[in-house]
Amino acid sequence: MFYSDEYLLADNLTKIESFFKNQMHKDYLSTPKGLLYYGYTVPPNAQSAIVISTGRIESMAKYQELLWELYHNHYAVFIIDHQGQGRSYRHLANKHKGHVNNFSDYAADFAYFNQYVIDKHWQGKKILLGHSMGSAIGYDYLARFEHNYKGAFLSAPMFDIYTKGTPKPIAKLVARLAALFGLQYTYALGQRNYLADDFAVNCLTSSAIRYQHFRRLYEAEPQLQLGGVTYGWLNAVFKFIASLVNLKVTTPLFIASAELDSVVDNVAQYAFTHRQDKAQLKTFVGAKHELFFERDEIRKTVLTDFYQFCERL
Repeated sequence: MFYSDEYLLADNLTKIESFFKNQMHKDYLSTPKGLLYYGYTVPPNAQSAIVISTGRIESMAKYQELLWELYHNHYAVFIIDHQGQGRSYRHLANKHKGHVNNFSDYAADFAYFNQYVIDKHWQGKKILLGHSMGSAIGYDYLARFEHNYKGAFLSAPMFDIYTKGTPKPIAKLVARLAALFGLQYTYALGQRNYLADDFAVNCLTSSAIRYQHFRRLYEAEPQLQLGGVTYGWLNAVFKFIASLVNLKVTTPLFIASAELDSVVDNVAQYAFTHRQDKAQLKTFVGAKHELFFERDEIRKTVLTDFYQFCERL
C-alpha cells in the first residue's frame, strides 16, 4: 500500500492539489433543503469505493491528502460537505454558527447523496469511512436507511461528547431549555466564531505539519470556516446520543478510538461496541482526535487497519 508521508507533504503538495483540482469531479447536489457540495473520483482499476463522512467543521478540501492516497491505492472515493459546513448550505445568517435542526437531517442528506450521486457512478463494493460527527451520521444512516454497504470504519465516533467544565446532566438540561425558549440559534456557552488555536494547545492532532496545513487552508478559503455550536445543535446531538441504544445495524464495524481524545467520550465507544454483533474496537495509543491527520507512526497504523478491514469484507 502507498502511504502519504508527512515529511514529504510540502514536496507533494503540488501533486495533491493538482489531483484535487483536476481528478476530483466536484459539483452541487440539489436537495429539498439546499445545495450539498460533493466530490468523487473513480480510478480505472477500482475494485471498491470509499464513501467519506467527515467530522464537524470539516470539508472535503481538508481531506485532499487522504483522497489522493486512497486514489493511488486504487479506491474510488466519494465525499460530501455536510449541511451547515464547508461549501454546502448553511442555516443561519451568521455562517460561523454550527447548527442543525434535527440530527437525523444529516443522515437524510447522506441518503440523498447515495441515491443520486454514488449509485449513479458506482455499483460495486463500497465501504463507509466516517470521522467523529461523520461517524455518528454514518451509523445513523446505516441504522435507518436501506443500503448495500459492506462495512463501516468509524474513526473517533461521536457517540458521546465532553462538556468540559459543565456536568453533562446540566449541559443537557440547559440545551433543552434554550431550544424550548427559542434560543436554539444562539451560540452555546463558551462558543464563538471560527478562531484557529495554536498548535501547542490544539486538541486535534500531534502532527504539526498536518495541523498547520489545515489551518492555512482555512485561512486561504474563509468559506470553509465554521465556529462553535448553537444550543439547537447541542440539543439535537444529545437527543441522538440518547437514541443510540435503540439503533442497530448488522453491518461489520471497526471502531478506531483515539487514546488521548478530548473531543468525544471514548467510554461511550466501548459501551456501543458491546451492544453490536459485528463490531471491533481498537485504541490507538498516543493519538489525539483526528486519526487521519495524526503523525505518521499513528496515521499509518490506522490506515493499515483500515485497508485490512476493507480487504476482509
